[in-house]
Amino acid sequence: MKGISSPTSTGNALSSKLAGPLPSFDFNPLGRVLFGAGTLARLAEAVRELGGSHVLLVTDPGLNQAGHPQRAIKLLTEAGLRVTLFDGVEENPTDRHVEAGTAMAKQAGIDILVGLGGGSAMDCAKGINFILTNGGRMADYKGHGKATKPMLPSIGIPTTAGTGSESQSYALITDESSHLKMACGDRKAAFRISILDPELTLSLPRSVSAITGIDAIAHALESYVCLKRNPVSQMAASTAWRMLEPNFDLVLDDPKNVEARSAMLVGAHFAGMAIENSMLGICHSCANPLTAHYGIAHGIAIGLMLPHVLRFNGQTIGNLYDELAQETRMHNGQPGYEAIAQRIEAMLHHAELPMRLRDRGVSQSILPILAEEANQQWTARFNPRPVTETDLLQVYQAAW
Repeated sequence: MKGISSPTSTGNALSSKLAGPLPSFDFNPLGRVLFGAGTLARLAEAVRELGGSHVLLVTDPGLNQAGHPQRAIKLLTEAGLRVTLFDGVEENPTDRHVEAGTAMAKQAGIDILVGLGGGSAMDCAKGINFILTNGGRMADYKGHGKATKPMLPSIGIPTTAGTGSESQSYALITDESSHLKMACGDRKAAFRISILDPELTLSLPRSVSAITGIDAIAHALESYVCLKRNPVSQMAASTAWRMLEPNFDLVLDDPKNVEARSAMLVGAHFAGMAIENSMLGICHSCANPLTAHYGIAHGIAIGLMLPHVLRFNGQTIGNLYDELAQETRMHNGQPGYEAIAQRIEAMLHHAELPMRLRDRGVSQSILPILAEEANQQWTARFNPRPVTETDLLQVYQAAW
């Protein structure tokens, strides 16, 4: 597509594996994906296809200025569908937000959910679906496959190119008492249909485009190398990397470039697909305590840690980073992990995002506590280089 920077791959991301036996895998796609500029117009059609008549529209109040919820409501009501709006979602939704949305859904008698927004809105919609149909508390569903009853059909509509939540069966919900993120997964909770409309991302402030873009890039990089990687997840991750890396700067410099926005949105979706079929690593386990203690936005926390995680992991699985660096022609005689780390740092600088923990007021004295908490995060167990609390402290110190 004209306007999208998408370099031709100089090699196949799986080529090193095809020389020997191909690893076994189990790939079961989650749902249908509708992509294209203006695709939001097909929302009512999608709801009817899934048999819905009364929609719970889960979103956040920050989208009202952009007019996205109003447009969705108009499309649905003009098609003769009923809509109940729950716009009480905040960043990093907790079990409290899920409970509030569930109470509204019960009172209204809805039969389908639509998550419209960033990862927070989509994750909250999934969480509501768990409790509305299966009862209990979010903590009951920590892990995977713990919902015993059928769940309502749902539709995911991302308005940021970031989390890729629309392509995953997990809801990330924070336990309000412990501040720990709970990964609650079940195939029944996955969106039956995802609508990827790049026009919904045109109104994003530059800072939000940057923060969510860095998160998506980290998803691609971490899922490509994590211990649960497999041919399908690596194919999705490398595709995401090739779409995200060259278009990140384009979107910041030309925010109305629909084609670059398209590449970022689809790239984020592929990165989410890669996570669904593999896992993440210590970049995310280190980022979560920063959000819990300092309220640092998730994508900013990811950006602060990512270059240092790349350098840490590169000592063990540098060959995998070499493959990704080759995909986007950034070797330049350096190890792949170093070339990618420097590219991430250049992105952060271009986006005017902080590059050191101390720039965000993180105290050096709290680093041991952060390392202890990061070591308790589930994603740390899937990091390609085994880590201890001491290792994580060293990564934090490098980022400080």
